[in-house]
Order: sequence, then structure tokens, then C-alpha cells
Amino acid sequence: MQTPAHFGDGGPGPWILLFPLVWALAVGGGIALLRRTVWRGRRGPGHGPGGPAGADGSPIAVLGHRFASGEIDEDEYWRRLSVLDEEFGRHGKGGAA
Repeated sequence: MQTPAHFGDGGPGPWILLFPLVWALAVGGGIALLRRTVWRGRRGPGHGPGGPAGADGSPIAVLGHRFASGEIDEDEYWRRLSVLDEEFGRHGKGGAA
């Protein structure tokens, strides 16, 4: 009688190819789990989208955060925004106004 463990002449048969695949999936799954949980927390706050300097960290976003936190008043905000608008533009870095 042939069983999957002893194929034909008594060798392991084609089922032996599944073991490296199972181990590769287990290691890949472990790495993916670590990346999503443990390793992500080591970067600390302020990295990635939603950080304190805005999603892109542009000077206009930083200025908006300073105004929102009360570091500068409305007149200072508008004065600095007009200078930054000439330099960086409202449509992003390097974009045409």
C-alpha cells in the first residue's frame, strides 16, 4: 500500500516539498506580525502621517500648527503665510499656483 510518506520505492515522495513551504510561510508570517506590532512602536510618536508636523512636514503645515497651539497670533500667521505662499505655493512643493 502506498502512503504519502512512502511513495513508490519507499522514499519520501513529493510531499517533502511541502515542508520548506510551510516553514517559509511560518517565518514570513512571524516577520509580518512583528513588523505590524512590536517594531512599529519603536519609531516613537511623530513619525508617519498624522504626526505633530503634519503629514508632509511642510513649512506651511508647521506654521498652521504653531498658530493652532497659540505660539503666534493671527497677524503673525497671515504675514508669515504670505511669505511662505510665495516660496512654496499652496498647491504643494514645486507646484504652480
